[in-house]
Amino acid sequence: MPEAAIGLFPDCGASHFLSRLPGFFGEFLGLTGTRLDGFEMVMGGLATHFVFSKDLASVEEALDSLAASGVLEVSTISETINKYVQEEKLAEQSEEKWITNAIKYMKSVSPTSLKIFLRLVREGRMQNLKECLTHEFRVSCHILRRTVNNDFYEGGRAMLIEKERSKPLWMPSKLELVSDEMVEKYFNEVDDDDDWEPLQLPARSSPAYIGLSKL
Repeated sequence: MPEAAIGLFPDCGASHFLSRLPGFFGEFLGLTGTRLDGFEMVMGGLATHFVFSKDLASVEEALDSLAASGVLEVSTISETINKYVQEEKLAEQSEEKWITNAIKYMKSVSPTSLKIFLRLVREGRMQNLKECLTHEFRVSCHILRRTVNNDFYEGGRAMLIEKERSKPLWMPSKLELVSDEMVEKYFNEVDDDDDWEPLQLPARSSPAYIGLSKL
């Protein structure tokens, strides 16, 4: 979840699904931009099965055969996939390396984005998916409108346009300079004369179960 590197924050419902991971794993992923491999996805609760890329074609063929024969029971499908599942990680990363990478990342990204995400993911534990998406949309509107700062546009300029030629100049430049009052502004309703409206999600005819709660 590297969005903070361009002055944004982990969105698209991240405050919902990351907040439901074990312990503080979701906070860690959103704040550090750590990349997970297949094994780590399973261990962290973000995936159900892990197979090597070389076995994917075989898995697809086996599932196609089940579908063609009309066998759609979950238990049978799971048993078929389990034949290709890998249960051991091939390489381990040293403790010092992942800590160093995490700290390096957090020092390089937008301090404002880090504080925004931390509040979103913590509040997300007590919210359903609809509420999480509504709050993320509101925060995104303030970011696009430059309510507090220009970090999103600065991050896009430096990281996506000029790339290696310059580093983004975040405002404020340090976490301790991002006050609670500044963060609060991102969570307030947009108050202006434009035709802005809060996010309106269509009603569902039946509950949609997402993760550990439902919309």
